[in-house]
Amino acid sequence: MANETNAKQSKVSGGVVKRRLVHVIGASALVIGAGLLVTSFGSTNLSVAQAAKMIPDGTSAKFETVSFADVVEQVSPAVVNIQVTQKVAPELSRMSGAPNNMREFFEHNFGNRPGSGDPRGQRKAPARVGAGSGFVIDAEGHIVTNEHVIHDAERITVTFKDGTVAEAKLIGHDEKTDLALIKIDMDKPVPFVEFGDSESVRVGEWVVTVGNPFGLGHSVNVGIVSARGRTIGAGPYDDFLQIDAQINRGNSGGPAFDANGRVIGVNAAIFSPNGGNVGIGFAIPSKLAKVVIDDLKSDGVVERGWLGVNIQMLTDDIAASLGLDNTDGVLISNVRPDGPAAKAGMQIGDVILDVNGEKIETLRELPRVIAETEPGSDAEIKVWRSGKISTVDVEIGLLPEVRQVAAATKVENADEVRVGLSLKSLDPKTAKDLGLPESTSGVVIVGIEPGSPAAETGLRAGDILTTANGSVVETPSDVKVEIAKARDAGKKSFLALVKRGENQRFVVIPIGSA
Repeated sequence: MANETNAKQSKVSGGVVKRRLVHVIGASALVIGAGLLVTSFGSTNLSVAQAAKMIPDGTSAKFETVSFADVVEQVSPAVVNIQVTQKVAPELSRMSGAPNNMREFFEHNFGNRPGSGDPRGQRKAPARVGAGSGFVIDAEGHIVTNEHVIHDAERITVTFKDGTVAEAKLIGHDEKTDLALIKIDMDKPVPFVEFGDSESVRVGEWVVTVGNPFGLGHSVNVGIVSARGRTIGAGPYDDFLQIDAQINRGNSGGPAFDANGRVIGVNAAIFSPNGGNVGIGFAIPSKLAKVVIDDLKSDGVVERGWLGVNIQMLTDDIAASLGLDNTDGVLISNVRPDGPAAKAGMQIGDVILDVNGEKIETLRELPRVIAETEPGSDAEIKVWRSGKISTVDVEIGLLPEVRQVAAATKVENADEVRVGLSLKSLDPKTAKDLGLPESTSGVVIVGIEPGSPAAETGLRAGDILTTANGSVVETPSDVKVEIAKARDAGKKSFLALVKRGENQRFVVIPIGSA
């Protein structure tokens, strides 16, 4: 391990890189007869804002492009090319359900698939070689990259810009955020960079990417932050920075720097119709990356907070049904009996508005906020319940493994309800057929009339109505009563809590003719 002096000497960023002043060249023109006489103001060192104030109306100005050479020279030594050797074919991308033109940088797509090209089946499947990028974050030799870069790797080799090659070992990885931490042991100090503050980065600010596109070696590209908070279907904690700096296959895991040489993102994905760069790339923000990497560095695993609820978005109709003025917040559609929320008294139908002072306005925000909360710590959660705001104190739990959701099967024979639903009371046998505990209560949907009000809601056969208008329902007649109440109150729909497998959600069901 390098000593403190060496660490300080090898640190390549952390201070603010002094930006070069912009040269402003103003020009005035005076037409004399058929000729053009041009005079120019001398070059001067001014900021862009200062220069703009000094330019007379009607004149033209030329701004020299800011140079990033100093920043690149400082940070590049800490960026590494990563080569991995795999003997087992990796599984399909976590983004396989995303649009076809959303392609993650899966470097293990290089090379032949194991077992291919040998019709006799006698030769040993060739090892696959993948390439990616990474960056050193401390003097001990810890390197950040993407999980998909090192996925199923048997051997990991890193190459520095100066040609130094080192073997790396895997410390830990996290598929949910596509981040991984590897480590090298060197006899000499290693250059490293620091994480910056992605939260303070504004749309339109400069971003510099350094990586290993197509295995060509160290390359640099410059662009801007195009958008923040992008959700692309990569995982449950999507919160990407969108950048237009060119990143291509091989840039995965590489850093995205701000103009001061701080890492504000980890390059992870592109949006492309052909697999090449079209100016839309995505980087994992440093705020999220730093938390995950710190966890991996401590014990090789990521421990996430768990609340134990299922949630859904608030629509205008649902918000109005609950007496809310807007759709800010998320609606609890199910509370796990063994979860922290249940122990704290949270209920189905609560709308979560705030967690420890952080507003929850969209569906993706709550999983991220809870996941970043230390398991075992207390959280103060504000909820909308029965027409008023309440505060619930919850001890956040440790996120368990995701369980399999049971599939539903259709059940015959049903009473008719005039909203386009065919319903049947849920008896123990029917519950068992649906893969649910025999004690499950409610009314099961066994048919939906095409073109009916219910057909547009996304409901399907096998779904179970457990409440209607907040009242527990156990027979089709119970549902009819609640529909009648809604009609008598002049409502055009009723709010039902629908169970599908182990998940629940609220659905606004339009009311048809009586």
